[in-house]
Amino acid sequence: MNTSLRLLAPTLACLLLAGCGSLQRLSEVGRPPAMTPTSDPTKDPNWRPVSMPMPYREPVPNEANALWRPGSRAFFKDQRAAQVGDIITILVSMNDTANVKDQTTNSRTSGATGSLQNFFGMETLLPKTISDPSKLLNVGSTNTQGGSGQIQRSETVTLRLAGVVTQVLPNGNLVVAARQEFRVNRELRELQVTGVVRPQDIASDNTVQHDRLAEARITYGGRGELTETQHTPWGQQLLNILSPF
Repeated sequence: MNTSLRLLAPTLACLLLAGCGSLQRLSEVGRPPAMTPTSDPTKDPNWRPVSMPMPYREPVPNEANALWRPGSRAFFKDQRAAQVGDIITILVSMNDTANVKDQTTNSRTSGATGSLQNFFGMETLLPKTISDPSKLLNVGSTNTQGGSGQIQRSETVTLRLAGVVTQVLPNGNLVVAARQEFRVNRELRELQVTGVVRPQDIASDNTVQHDRLAEARITYGGRGELTETQHTPWGQQLLNILSPF
């Protein structure tokens, strides 16, 4: 019995190290990944209200005998997102390219020669091992160093997804969260965008560019059979972290 427990302990330890990821993969054997049910983003355990520095409140000027509201895009009603629960479309268009190349070359040559021909007649007292005082010292050194480094990066991401306003900050800025999932065969793709946007940066068609989002967090990933084959097994990751070689 003790032998069986000793064999079972490493297995349980491996399952604990693998975490919920391995258990979820085991539960999806023979069927495609399950999609997450549609839910309120604020109910996510990782969701937290955003707290940011706020300016002092300023009184809104009253426009006498005016039907037009400051900041409105429509005469009767502003169609842009403005309250918690309103839907807004976020446009992500990233095309980043970086090319850095460094090259360094360093070369140095030095030499020193010393001789002792006459020194008040005391040159005769030199050890017998020094046969030629004219070649008493001859030192030379050469140092050559070269280095080369290059970084090339190119990323292109184009997304368009709808999100909801989850919070209205005291200064009027909107906290938005967008989440989208789609499944193709046995591959599940997940898109998530969160950030803070000014109402003035929302276009008249109720869209906002990703570069207008403050504290933007953009995630594009997924899971499935093809994705798993590209991941390093957790055991190998553990060995890579703990191995000193």
